[in-house]
Order: sequence, then structure tokens, then C-alpha cells
Amino acid sequence: MSSSDFRQIAIRGHSGKGERLFRAAITAFCSLPRPSRREIAQVDDLTLSLLDGVSVESRRFVAAALSECEYPPPALVRRLAEEPVSIAAPLLIRSSALTDIDLIALIGRHGLPHARAIARRKDLHPTIASLIRALERPTLVQKTEPLEQPAATQPAEATDKTDATPGRAAEEVRHRLRSIMAADRKRDSALNAPAGSTYAKLRETALTGNVTFFQTALADALELDFAAARPLTDGSSYSSLLVALRALDVGEDKAFLIAVAIFPRLFPHPEAIRLFLSRYRTLHLDVARRKVEEWKAESLSQALDRIAQPANADARASTRDRLAGIKAS
Repeated sequence: MSSSDFRQIAIRGHSGKGERLFRAAITAFCSLPRPSRREIAQVDDLTLSLLDGVSVESRRFVAAALSECEYPPPALVRRLAEEPVSIAAPLLIRSSALTDIDLIALIGRHGLPHARAIARRKDLHPTIASLIRALERPTLVQKTEPLEQPAATQPAEATDKTDATPGRAAEEVRHRLRSIMAADRKRDSALNAPAGSTYAKLRETALTGNVTFFQTALADALELDFAAARPLTDGSSYSSLLVALRALDVGEDKAFLIAVAIFPRLFPHPEAIRLFLSRYRTLHLDVARRKVEEWKAESLSQALDRIAQPANADARASTRDRLAGIKAS
């Protein structure tokens, strides 16, 4: 498909609606046996500029068409995968353009509806399947068969050396997720452990999409007042949330799921996920808990100041009244 082909489609589309252009471009693209990189980039640019103006029916049509496409436009696929599951389901179930990291991020952002569609994928990665089981029936996850252990677990020093190798970032993240999920399953073997119930509450409130619910649950877990817990998720960085989750001794994969649900835009690529896991892994539990104690002390100090302020205000008002009386006399 050449640029002139796109221009001809555009000319015809202007006489009607952008919706016709949107459908025609995808239909023409899917007919190509092996599109070039340039052609994939062209259809990405064209369709993404039209996507906001097309109907639900057209989005559903395009999602179904691209789910069977061997070389789909990746940006459009990722954008459509963020749509409600009634539109995105074909892509979630079949599209090869969605990597394991994409699937984990989608589960973190959209919760059970997307997770259930992803669970229908053939050859689904065991880590993702386990994550979906945890979302579906968190109290029964331990009854499932244990995850298959990696053949050889590399030490942290060895994996760091592979970071410079091209194409290794995504695989390194997948390896880390496999190993940490297996470790967490052993650590959380007690079904009614307090940490497990705390995490379940944090996870469920994070996946509602209502940050206030999550802030309330986080305040309860940390024994902070709501005013002190709210800034932990209000900023543009997940640093404070990372400390809070580490202080609660939440497992790495669980902390990532919560973080991506609260800050979805901070994890656009595998390197961002690798950085989060690295920071979380190197943060010592005692250091995180000391930081939470500092937050508590600061919160208590502010509360005492608020209690003292009304009394000081009354005293100042009384002084003003006396001065007014002196001037009047």
C-alpha cells in the first residue's frame, strides 16, 4: 500500500464520513500479505487520527479484523486494547501484537473484564494465568498447581549484565515476574494471613479506578490518617507509593499490579517495569518502615497544630476585642 493509495481512500472518505475512511483503510491493510514497516506506520498514523471520531461498531469491526492480522499496526492495537472489553475482546484473545508485558499492564489498568478475555488466549504465559486466577479467586490461588520453576535462576548480578544486550529487556522482566510470583506463592501459604487480606483490599480498591477508595484502604493499612495517605498517590511519581507498599511487605509482582493500576501512564514500556522492580527489590524493608514512621510523626504533629490553632485564634480574637473596647472608651 503506497501513500497514493491512502490519499485515494482519504479523498473518497471526505465525501462521506471519517468512519468510512477508517474501515476502508483497515480493510485494505488487512488484505496485504506482508506489509512493510512504512505501510504499518502509515496505517497507524491514519487510523489513530480518526479513532476518536468513529462509532463503537467501527471500533469493534476493526478490532475483530486486526485480531486475525499477522502483522497488525501495533499502536492501533494497543489503543484498541484499552477500549471496553466488548470492543477489545478479539484482540485480547488472539492478537500477537500484545506482548506479555502489555497483557499484564492491561490487567492492572482494567481488572477482571480484560483479565477474563486474556485468560482465553492460547499458550498464555503461566505467570499471567496465575495472576488472573489470583484476581478471580484470591483465597483459592494456593490450591492451584505450583508454577513451573525456571531451569536456572540467574543471580541479580548476572541479570544486570544482560541489560545492555539488545532485545533482552522484555525477557528479563518476564524472568523476574516468573521467579517473584513463585516466591510469593511460598511466602503467602497461610490463607488467612493479615498481609494477604491487606493486599487483597489494596488490590481490589486499586482496580476500581476510584483513587479515593484506594487512598482510604492505604491509610488503613499504614495506620495513617487520610490526609497523610492521599499525597502518596496524588503526585506524578510512584516513589512514595513504592515505599508504602514495601513497608507493608507486599510482594514485587503484587506491588507492580497496584502501581500500574494507580499510575498506568508511568509504565509505557518494559524498561519502565524493569526499573520499578529493580527499585522495589533494592529498597530495604526496615528503611521503608522507618519512612512510614516519619510520615506518622509528621501527621501527628500536623494534627496537634490543628488542635492548637482554634485556641490561639480565640485568644487573638479576645485580644482584639479588648483593644477595640479600649479604643471605644
